[in-house]
Amino acid sequence: MQFPPELLNSIGVVLEVVVALVTALLVAFWISLVVWTLRDIRSRTRDIFAWLLAMLLVLATGPIGWLLYSLLRPRETMAEVYDRQLEEEALLRDITTRRACSNCQAVTEPEWLLCPHCRTELRRSCAGCGRPLDLDWVACPYCTTPVGASTNHQGERGFPIPETAPIGQPALFEQSPGDTMPAAELAYEEPT
Repeated sequence: MQFPPELLNSIGVVLEVVVALVTALLVAFWISLVVWTLRDIRSRTRDIFAWLLAMLLVLATGPIGWLLYSLLRPRETMAEVYDRQLEEEALLRDITTRRACSNCQAVTEPEWLLCPHCRTELRRSCAGCGRPLDLDWVACPYCTTPVGASTNHQGERGFPIPETAPIGQPALFEQSPGDTMPAAELAYEEPT
């Protein structure tokens, strides 16, 4: 069976058009892989050498290079790394600002003196001003009262005033047996 030459010519023209279209689609696909790779690598690193290497790998080897690039590329984009770092910083800030009981790890408030869950002492009350103090503080940062000092022997700034002088020196304040107020309070007068 023999085909007419006109039919063979028309089949040849159709095949040429199909091959040209397939070739054009493959070239467009190849170029799109290169462009996609370049955009992707630019979102993952600032290193220009890595940009060029990834682009040339896909340009030279096509889909095989794209598969290699997909396996070797950095896992996270720079935006994802930045977001993760922000989340970590926020968590660290939250952890450092959140107070917890050292015994039962329950969340506590800064002004609480003891844990309401297990009754562990969290802070002490200042003898001078009554504000809560951490257990490891040696003086009140608000009124400068040393921790453990009593309020009846405090000066104007919270430092203790000695009622008796060291040996060989005169006393600063003398308190007679009939005085009802401590000598330090007798010595302090309100400014007028």
